[in-house]
Amino acid sequence: MEHKKNRLGRVLVLTGNGKGKSSSAIGMAFRAAGWGMKVCVIQFIKGAWPTGEEKAAKMFDNLEWHALGDGFTWKTENPEGDRRKSREIWDFCRQKAMSGAFDLVVFDEINMALGFDWLTSEEVVHFIKQERPQSLHVVMTGRNAPQALMDAADTVTEMVEIKHAFNAGIKACKGVEF
Repeated sequence: MEHKKNRLGRVLVLTGNGKGKSSSAIGMAFRAAGWGMKVCVIQFIKGAWPTGEEKAAKMFDNLEWHALGDGFTWKTENPEGDRRKSREIWDFCRQKAMSGAFDLVVFDEINMALGFDWLTSEEVVHFIKQERPQSLHVVMTGRNAPQALMDAADTVTEMVEIKHAFNAGIKACKGVEF
């Protein structure tokens, strides 16, 4: 395995309105864990229900999983509470990333927090460019990634929805959506 001090970490942004942003990020987390790398997944929105990914993560002793959100919502009923919660999660993200304990971190749905102005793109870009350990890989997901974040990333992928079962009234399916 490549030694940390010789590695230049990558910053990846997965965005767009299509399905698969979190799934792709979690696939990268499992891939890195499979190679023996230390991984930390931190979820901003999800957290109110159990997922197959979280269950699978427990099979790895080198993968930490933190579902810290209050559950998925498009319409908040408590914007100040959401802002406060996002700030707490962001502080936790920075603490984990700066600890030196991880090779790859996933900030799942951070773009949602940025899109609702619960966090600022300036502080996240500052972290990526100025504070992040050089060897650390960072994967950030969520719709509507701000341009500044995409500009700061090494790789940006946009998931485009062509068709989604939900639009036909088909509910989320265990093993496919969660």
